[in-house]
Amino acid sequence: MEWLWVVAGVVLIALGLNEVFHTLLHPTGRGRLSYYAASTTWSLSSRMGRRGRTLAGPLAAVAVIGSWAALQLVGWSLVYLPFVPDGFSYGSDIRPEDYPPIVEAFYFSVVSMSTLGLGDVYPIEPWLRVFSPLQALMGFALLTAAVAWFLELYPGLGRRRALALRLALMGRADTSGHLLDMESSTSSGLLDSITGALAQVRVDLWQNAETYYFTEDAPETSLAAQLPYGLHLARVARRSSDRTVRNSGQMLEEAIDDFADLVRERFALRVEGTDEILREYARQHRQRPVEIDESTERASD
Repeated sequence: MEWLWVVAGVVLIALGLNEVFHTLLHPTGRGRLSYYAASTTWSLSSRMGRRGRTLAGPLAAVAVIGSWAALQLVGWSLVYLPFVPDGFSYGSDIRPEDYPPIVEAFYFSVVSMSTLGLGDVYPIEPWLRVFSPLQALMGFALLTAAVAWFLELYPGLGRRRALALRLALMGRADTSGHLLDMESSTSSGLLDSITGALAQVRVDLWQNAETYYFTEDAPETSLAAQLPYGLHLARVARRSSDRTVRNSGQMLEEAIDDFADLVRERFALRVEGTDEILREYARQHRQRPVEIDESTERASD
C-alpha cells in the first residue's frame, strides 16, 4: 500500500514535467493543464468587468506557473509520505509525532524544492538520500523556466501592441482612403509590412497561447480592436487596378483569415467567418472594433 503513494507521486511529478515541456519546449506551446489553468482564470476574470479582464493575462501566467509548482510539491509529498517519520531524522527540538505525516511530507517537499536547506529534517532512508536532491534541482529548473517563459511572453506582446498601434495610426491618417491613389510600390510595400508583422504575431500566439489572455485598456494598442481595419485595407487593395497591389491585398487578407482561424480553433470561439471571429475576438477583449467607412470599399469597385 505504501508504494501506491510513491507511484501516485511519481505520476504527478511526470505530469508536471510534461506540462513544462509542452508549454516551453514543444512547438505548439500548449500544455493541457496549463491551458485549463489559464482559461479558467480568464473565465473568472470576466465576472470582474473590464478591470478584471485587464488583469487576466498576468493572473493566467501566475496560475500556469502555480500549477507547475503544485504538481511538483504534491507529487514529491506523496513520494515522501510512506517514509514519515521513520525515513527521516529530526532536530532535537522537533517532535514529528505532533504533526500529521502528510504535513511533514509536504513541509520537507517545500523546503527541498525551494532549496532552503534548513537542516531541521533530512532523509536517512538510503534511496531517499539519493533521489531527494533531484527535487531541489527541479525547483531551480522550474524557477529558471518560469523566468524564461516570462521573458518569452512579453516581447510577443510588444510586437502585438506595436502592430495594433500602427493600424490605429493608419486609421487616423485615413490610409484606406488614399491607398489606391498612392504609387503601387508604396501601397504594396505598406501592405506587405503589415502582413509580415501579423505573421510574426500569429507565430507568437501559436507558440505561446497564454498571450491571448493579455488585454489592453487603450483601443489603440489592442489588436482585437484594430485588426478589422487591417482587413478593410486588404479588401480595398484587392480592388486595385494594379496587379501588385491586388496581390499584396490578397496576402494580407489571407494572413488575417489564418490568424482568425487560429483564434477560433485554439480558443473555441463558436462563430464562423473572419468578420464574425474578429468581432468575437474584440468582444472577449472588452474592445469595440474600429468603425469602418464602407464607402471607401464601394468607391473602389
